[in-house]
Amino acid sequence: MSLSREVKIRIKFVFESEKGVIVLPINYQRQLQAFIYKSVSPKLAKFLHEKGFKYEKRKFKLFTFSRIFGKYKIIQDKKKIEFKTPVSFYLSTIYPVIAEEFTENLVKSENLKLGRASIMLSSVEVFMKKINKDSVKIKMLSPAVVYSTLKKSDGSKKTYYYSPFEKEFSELAEKNIMKKYFSYYGHMPTTEKFKIKPLKVSEKKNLVITFFKGTVIKGWTGIYELESSPELLEFSYCTGIGSKNSQGFGMWEIAE
Repeated sequence: MSLSREVKIRIKFVFESEKGVIVLPINYQRQLQAFIYKSVSPKLAKFLHEKGFKYEKRKFKLFTFSRIFGKYKIIQDKKKIEFKTPVSFYLSTIYPVIAEEFTENLVKSENLKLGRASIMLSSVEVFMKKINKDSVKIKMLSPAVVYSTLKKSDGSKKTYYYSPFEKEFSELAEKNIMKKYFSYYGHMPTTEKFKIKPLKVSEKKNLVITFFKGTVIKGWTGIYELESSPELLEFSYCTGIGSKNSQGFGMWEIAE
């Protein structure tokens, strides 16, 4: 698989298990992220981890991934989730090298492990997204995370996570996508507008509180309207909304 730099790509991976189940921690984003890093070359993994794509002091990895989809049950006393296979998840990126290496290594590997579970790749499906509108209705495939690091009166720092009902949610998501775009292309997009509006979102159903390496993260699923240029919408489709995309947050799909 050889892709040009301009290709906007998303790939769906389907996995099976000989045991018919895959058991993971309830907060399994770390295991899924590690699975991705282990399935690309050490050179690419080092580049993403240490350098990435830079905007001033920020560095971006410019990929995102979804939650795992499939039938499951929660094992509360062990804080585990048990998926019945087959299961699937999606990977999106604007940087084709990630998609190429990850897919090729999965296809070639005979010993895949997700966490402690042995799995087998059963199918791969590639999507090339083209968006021709300035506004799309979307659903989140992994929670959107938007936050600020605030300084308290005692000098210590506090992370504040915004909800989609606060104006800062859309404002900071807009600033974030501009920085990511600049980090990849070296210039700002022609249209510097990126608005996100909640359509079908409730705190009871769509607020997701999870842990990543011991840190509490608050994100939101649900249905939204995205308004921007087709180019920026496609870029966001590949890189995600908001922050922590390479930790498995901010992936979206066009809602039916």
